[in-house]
Amino acid sequence: MTEIYLIRHAQAEGNLYRMMQGHWDGDVTDMGRRQIEALAQRLKDERIDALYSSDLYRTRLTACAVTKYHDIPIHTDKRLREINVGPWETLFFANVMHDEPESAGLFMHDPDKWHIEGAETYADVTARAYPCLEEIALAHPGQRVAVVSHGVTIRCLLSKISGISLRDTENLPICRNTAISKLRFEAGRFTAEYMNDYSHIIPLGSLAWSKSADLRHESFNPASDRAYYERCYADAWQAAHGNLDGFSPAAYFESAVKHYKKDPGAVLRMYAGEQPAGLIDLDTGRGAHAGVGWISLLYLHPEFRYQGCGIQLLARAIAKYAALGRRRLRLHAAADNAPALAFYKKHGFEALGSEEDGRLLLMERKLGRQAQ
Repeated sequence: MTEIYLIRHAQAEGNLYRMMQGHWDGDVTDMGRRQIEALAQRLKDERIDALYSSDLYRTRLTACAVTKYHDIPIHTDKRLREINVGPWETLFFANVMHDEPESAGLFMHDPDKWHIEGAETYADVTARAYPCLEEIALAHPGQRVAVVSHGVTIRCLLSKISGISLRDTENLPICRNTAISKLRFEAGRFTAEYMNDYSHIIPLGSLAWSKSADLRHESFNPASDRAYYERCYADAWQAAHGNLDGFSPAAYFESAVKHYKKDPGAVLRMYAGEQPAGLIDLDTGRGAHAGVGWISLLYLHPEFRYQGCGIQLLARAIAKYAALGRRRLRLHAAADNAPALAFYKKHGFEALGSEEDGRLLLMERKLGRQAQ
């Protein structure tokens, strides 16, 4: 008999940003690193004889939870990768659900019928991942093996092993990050002793992104969005400075139009369904020579604050500038705007210095894996 701990990777950027990550090879978040440490402590005293992982970074880093206390190598196999969602890779959940509601509905609720050009089907995932898992089990008789993979891939494997339909999200949910499913392989077949055990991360608290609204974006329209842009900027100014002294709506709007003309994807309106939720304005021309991306405005309506939504705006900036090859992200924040400073510091920004007699802080965070 072979025992297998089938483990989902820790929280990655795509999970936090509410983004389709598939084969996109993003980083693990700060919460993900804490989950990895919790997983390491859980497995510390377990006998583990071999370790396998998908070749994507988020799984390889999660596999280090095992190697922290077990002197064994990580064997990588591409067959353990997440589903390749083709043209949906790096798209945000809410935009996919808004733009392709029927296909998005199938992806979530009737996976066997889901297919888009250029992507794998769930059946494709099962067809590559199950033989891989079987080979691993056959190679380690009488041993216990840890296998680190991905949400959809693990769900496909557990569906085949348990016989539970992929449509049954109640009895076969997507496993939580770093959750363990324990399998036994004997007489040529797998059985599941338990599935989706994430008790080791419960002390870390619930993940805010799992409760927040999914925000979609639309490109800014200079012809019709002037009043909205100026209202958002005025509210952001008021919150930052306590008054509107020095606020020049026409000048800020004209800057936004310039940013839009340079890159129509640089100024975005955010929505929760059809309800306006905020906007983000990026000056993609500024700092390009130095590898820096600039945020001119990040604004979230008050009713969406403190719900894990703000990171979805910041994610647009991170994704945009990462795609442009920028290495650092900068913005200005009012020195006395405590909520904004707390948000930015939580997501990796540090103060580089102050301007305007200390009223503004220049803040920066690194982009890519160097950010962690």
